[in-house]
Amino acid sequence: MTRTLIVGASGGIGRALVHTLQSRGESVTALSRSVDGLDVTDEQSIIDCLGRLDHAFDRIIVATGALASGGQGPEKTLKSLDPTAITTQFALNATGPILVLKHALRLMPRDRRTVFAALSARVGSIGDNRLGGWYSYRASKAALNQLIHTVAIEVARSHRQAICVALHPGTVSTAFTENYRSHDAVSPERATANLLRVMDGFSRTDTGGFFDWAGKQVAW
Repeated sequence: MTRTLIVGASGGIGRALVHTLQSRGESVTALSRSVDGLDVTDEQSIIDCLGRLDHAFDRIIVATGALASGGQGPEKTLKSLDPTAITTQFALNATGPILVLKHALRLMPRDRRTVFAALSARVGSIGDNRLGGWYSYRASKAALNQLIHTVAIEVARSHRQAICVALHPGTVSTAFTENYRSHDAVSPERATANLLRVMDGFSRTDTGGFFDWAGKQVAW
């Protein structure tokens, strides 16, 4: 039976992932801050929560993240930059997911295919940035992409069949995006189906990449 660990299972995409995978008859371990106390900005809580797990996973998906922090939305101008908000965004969107991998690596099998995926965003692409703004969120997702690309190189040395990727789910209709949608959004269920299809189609050569919901590579 395929086993999946989902971190951020109480969010819109996280919940949909849990329900979809369970409906497929897969084994799902769901962790979240609200239910389990797993706060990706607190390394000790990551250690405590993951330390209670002792079996290997075929997928580990980090579905955490935020566009706004402390009541402050994405910055539209340089004068809106706040150093505390920037630090908070990096802790949640970049540092958090890579710390999950740091402590979940022991749960990834060495003898078979395994996927580690963190939800990124197209706005984290430097090459695709034509509108500006959203400084903290863009930069934190760009940092996440670099961290995933870097860790994939190291993980490949010990887990030769592992695939570590950053995934852009598209604009999804959740509380996360409610105040920031500029175009039509898909449902969490549709986004989940897209993401799982893409993950299931990855090969070893895709590790370290940044892909969208359709499986197309996104510019760094």
